[in-house]
Amino acid sequence: MADFANTAQAEAWNGYEGAQWARSQDRWDAVNDGFNQPLLDAAAVAETDCVLDVGCGAGRTTRLAARRAGRGQALGLDLSGPMLAKARESAVREGVENVSFVQGDAQVQAFDAESFDAVISRYGMTFFADPAAAFANLHRALRPGGRLAFICAAEAEANQWLEALASLEAIVPLGGFGKAGGPGMFSLTDPCRIRALVTAGGFTDVEVQRIEVPGKWGTDAADAAAFLLDSGPGRHLLSQVTPHQQAKARQALTDALGRYESDGAVWLRSSSWMVTALRDRAKQR
Repeated sequence: MADFANTAQAEAWNGYEGAQWARSQDRWDAVNDGFNQPLLDAAAVAETDCVLDVGCGAGRTTRLAARRAGRGQALGLDLSGPMLAKARESAVREGVENVSFVQGDAQVQAFDAESFDAVISRYGMTFFADPAAAFANLHRALRPGGRLAFICAAEAEANQWLEALASLEAIVPLGGFGKAGGPGMFSLTDPCRIRALVTAGGFTDVEVQRIEVPGKWGTDAADAAAFLLDSGPGRHLLSQVTPHQQAKARQALTDALGRYESDGAVWLRSSSWMVTALRDRAKQR
């Protein structure tokens, strides 16, 4: 059994949330694939690198990193058993051989010291109970001169899918959904907090830059609304109201998403932070 410090997150990602992401992985990749190339470019993944992908989910970014590494290796680490099973299946199907996947918690995982050239993550760094401890653990796992690069969500109001969900406020109790705090998707929305946590973990040259990309959320507004409301957060919101209110919410969200339909798809802008940092060579000798 893997060692988890983040037990609540492990329970969620090995329950409905993880199963839904694994089942819908192609759709989630369509939402987030615009971040892949900028992430791998920022990490400067090279031909012989050993790369760690934190919160790899179903392994899309891990497999892409493995292809870039070529003669190197990529390791995907995640809390979610269902998503890792999907990742392994996809690697076999795609013929990516220099990749492996491990179930674990990056905050406490016993990595070999100085074993990776790069650490990457696409939305996997925001779920730690103790982020400073997690970054310190990842710092130890990097070789001197190693690179850290990750994507995390910027402020909720800058993301159009959150704007669309806000249209349900009169129907379902949104409460604090989308507000900064952690652990969770919006735990690292403040660039100053990001810099402080990454620096406290031992990293230098920390940079935080905004990156915005469109993602495909569905073929039309009704399809995108059904997808959003089938996700963990959407399902939680609907569980708090009556079937009649659920139907009203679905219709309201479909109406809100209608203005984003274009060329046979619903495209929504995701606004995130691209964070990069280094393990300083000089201070590790």
